[in-house]
Amino acid sequence: MNAMPTLELPRSPLAWVPFVFQRFLFSAAPDGFTRIRPLSLLFIVLLPALLLYPTRSFHLLEPDEGRYAQIPKEMLERGSWIVPTLQGQAYLDKPPLMYWLIATSYSIFGVNEAAARLIPAMCVHATILLVYLLGRRSIGERGAFWAAVLLTVSPGYLGVARLLLLDGLLTLCVTASFLCGFEAVRTAKLLRGWWIAAAICSGLGFLTKGPISEVLLFPPLVAFAWLTQSTLRIGWRQCLLFAAIVIGVNLPWYIAIYVKQPEFLKHFFWEHNIMRFVKPFDHLEPVWYYVPILLLGFLPGVVFLVPYLVGMLRGHKEAMEARSPAGGFWLLAGLWCVAFFSFSGSKLPTYILPAFPPLCLALGEFIARTKWDTRTSTRAVMLAFALFLGFVHGVALPWYARVRSPMAQQELVAKYVSDPNVVVVTHPRNCDSVAFYTNRSDFKQVRSKDLNQMIVDSHFRPKTVVLLTHNHSLEAFREILRTAMGSTVGIVDEVDLNTKPTGNKLLDKLTAGGPWGLCDIAVIAPGQRK
Repeated sequence: MNAMPTLELPRSPLAWVPFVFQRFLFSAAPDGFTRIRPLSLLFIVLLPALLLYPTRSFHLLEPDEGRYAQIPKEMLERGSWIVPTLQGQAYLDKPPLMYWLIATSYSIFGVNEAAARLIPAMCVHATILLVYLLGRRSIGERGAFWAAVLLTVSPGYLGVARLLLLDGLLTLCVTASFLCGFEAVRTAKLLRGWWIAAAICSGLGFLTKGPISEVLLFPPLVAFAWLTQSTLRIGWRQCLLFAAIVIGVNLPWYIAIYVKQPEFLKHFFWEHNIMRFVKPFDHLEPVWYYVPILLLGFLPGVVFLVPYLVGMLRGHKEAMEARSPAGGFWLLAGLWCVAFFSFSGSKLPTYILPAFPPLCLALGEFIARTKWDTRTSTRAVMLAFALFLGFVHGVALPWYARVRSPMAQQELVAKYVSDPNVVVVTHPRNCDSVAFYTNRSDFKQVRSKDLNQMIVDSHFRPKTVVLLTHNHSLEAFREILRTAMGSTVGIVDEVDLNTKPTGNKLLDKLTAGGPWGLCDIAVIAPGQRK
């Protein structure tokens, strides 16, 4: 009688981590069926298209959408594709890939909101398609299908990434680099073609928002190699090849911008990358900031995350058979994105978007290989969220954007700012959507410390229009005018754009404070001080 083989246990505490990972957490064989199903692909093409493309013409939201619509508009008008400008001044906060794409869309479809939002919508759609088309290679066709569906109906992803922000394009680049990078290393031999593709995608992410794409990619790859005790080693030659490709994608523009704006490198790399992470100067939030955002934004994925984690902790046989090492990589990648941004000092809800695709891939595999795959309730949940997003995109968001837009009273606002001979000043922040809609690119932003100089300059103009962008800016501005020594400038006209109460508590709460980014308009002129 043959003796049962003995299980060799780890001899050190650290060795237990890969042991548990391989033997208990992610021990299932991969799904061998990876062939594309035509009906599945058609569904993944059509459902996101219905949610993304029909409603792109609603009012721009301040401040981000106004800014990212205006910058490529000025780029196209000025023919300046190297130095992005905002209101005629160099805007050095971000690299230009998103601006180039939007400016190209403008040149084809005209300068409007729909053409601007076409780019993030296409990025979202491309990300979903990549999750299915490339994700099937590691977790099987069925798992990739459910992952793509989950991503499509996740409000925190589809509802946000389609807006005119940089994060949708960054998420596409990071997801593509994840998918290609994992394909390159998941076997015993490094696949050079996939490695090069990962580097190109990572380089495009660098050209979108800086080195964050590389920061998100490499730790999960290294951790996965250790946890699976992979014999594959990424040597220095492969790292140099990767770095050379990333540099090759970015270097031409970085040299060009340095020649024209030498201060860019310090401003962007030091202030907007390193210092924003370690010593943030804005958007300070606690470490748990993304927990409620994920719980709400990742619905309905959270519904399946609960049995996924319960099965992992209790060692259910069905759950163990649903988790392959590839699924473990996708969970690692998603959790790393969450952890990195959680420990960053500067936080915004959109930063977490790159975590959604890998988390969906991990849960997609779980759904496909458990009873959830055939349950009617699974399809009902997905359908309910698709209908919900259809309502939000088609009805709720356009209404909300119209009510909260600085151009909600378009004719009234345009009357004050459309004349290019009249100087328009914004205080204390920009109001770029007003410039976009009135075809201006010369608004002058004035901070509080520069108000006195602005008042002095106003003595030499017949009138100056001041767009006041905070709720209490008008009162403070009146006081400054009143106490300015030697000044004869006074207010000759003013408009209150704040929303009047309707008596409906919910409606008033949603529209409280009036338009985002523009509360009052004041017209000042010399010789009017009383």
